[in-house]
Amino acid sequence: MSSPTLLILAAGMGSRYGGLKQMDPMGPNGETVLDYSVFDAIRAGFKRVIFIIRKDFAESFQASVGARFAGKIEVEYAYQSLDDLPAGFTVPEGRTKPWGTTHAIRAARHLVDGPFAVINADDFYGRDSYQRAVTFLEQSSAPDGMEHYAMVGYELLKTLSDHGDVNRGICRSDARGFLASVEEVVKIQREGNGRIYGDYLNGERREVPADSLVSMNFWAFQASFLARIEEEFTSFLKERGHEEKSECYIPTVVDALIRSHRADCAVLPTSSSWFGVTYPDDKPHVVANIQALIAAGEYPSSL
Repeated sequence: MSSPTLLILAAGMGSRYGGLKQMDPMGPNGETVLDYSVFDAIRAGFKRVIFIIRKDFAESFQASVGARFAGKIEVEYAYQSLDDLPAGFTVPEGRTKPWGTTHAIRAARHLVDGPFAVINADDFYGRDSYQRAVTFLEQSSAPDGMEHYAMVGYELLKTLSDHGDVNRGICRSDARGFLASVEEVVKIQREGNGRIYGDYLNGERREVPADSLVSMNFWAFQASFLARIEEEFTSFLKERGHEEKSECYIPTVVDALIRSHRADCAVLPTSSSWFGVTYPDDKPHVVANIQALIAAGEYPSSL
């Protein structure tokens, strides 16, 4: 089996953050969250990283971020483009919003030929998460006709921002520790009564339990998942491609494959803590957490 590849979703410009947060220094020597992600990936055993970005900031990204990893891990780039669609589809008039995380992974379809993991560029997942993902990806798949995926799960309450709403994949697992279902919920926020509410894809806004298991977009897939993406993304375009702001999310595709009994998805428990930057006011929290991990010996003072 080929060594696992890490796909990093970095095409977003960070509209809520007010800038290209993937390049914002967080560590004591100017390290970005991405620097820590790739550092963790390398020591866990990933041999290649593919940054999924947009061509309009490719030059600055490669110079300020990608160049840091030269000689340390194989680095490649894939470009998410609004008009990169399956045959027979075109971008509807007035559409400017990207098609979502499924479309982002699809941008790397010509580069991935083996097991791979997917993460967000602006999330700090922790060392243990990468080690568990590699262990899963290096396991031989059982010859049972099923495709086997995995996700790292976190408790919803520990992934909220105090400074605005967030989007999360809300998960339900079965007695064996496998995903039973996963649903993307958007605009999740703690409200005045202390309870947490979010907008479900059916249009309802309702309470989300604080201890819900959530996907933070750290997934582990077989290469064949790219073919499933093509099928599900095509179906999405047929049904919702005409909508101005519709998006096709990874959890939605995984959920469809689980429900149709074509795949299962293990939930990987982790001792790592997740933290991320959605809004500018989140940055001090991330900086403080990184400093604490350095003090605890999890990371060197300078990467």
